[in-house]
Amino acid sequence: MRFMMLMIPLGYETAPPDVQLDTERVKAMMKYNEALKEAGVLIALDGLHPPSTGARVSFATGKPVVTDGPFTEAKEVLGGYWMINVKSREEAIEWAKKCPASENEIIEIRQVQEIGDFSEEVQQAAKGFEELQKGNANKAR
Repeated sequence: MRFMMLMIPLGYETAPPDVQLDTERVKAMMKYNEALKEAGVLIALDGLHPPSTGARVSFATGKPVVTDGPFTEAKEVLGGYWMINVKSREEAIEWAKKCPASENEIIEIRQVQEIGDFSEEVQQAAKGFEELQKGNANKAR
């Protein structure tokens, strides 16, 4: 079962574009990341720049509208993620509990939808989805 562990650092929604990382926190997180890798459960991981450098495209009017960050209405934003492959939701929770997160960080755990989770009709509509996942995973832009 694949799960995403989503890091939500409280206050990151107002972080400046040039936010600096604490070296000791990075070292602790790297140790955790290595443990995920050594256990054979890590698929992918990335950190994200703050929302002040991002953009949102909304479609409420039926046409795309671009809003540059920061986003004043945001209360929680993603700071990064891990994609892991484990046997159960409980195992994903156990890995999240081992993270050296600080008191202002939350990890949300979400199971990844697999094509087999859906009806045959939906699977047919999504035919080729798995090939798309594999085909672009390693291509640099």
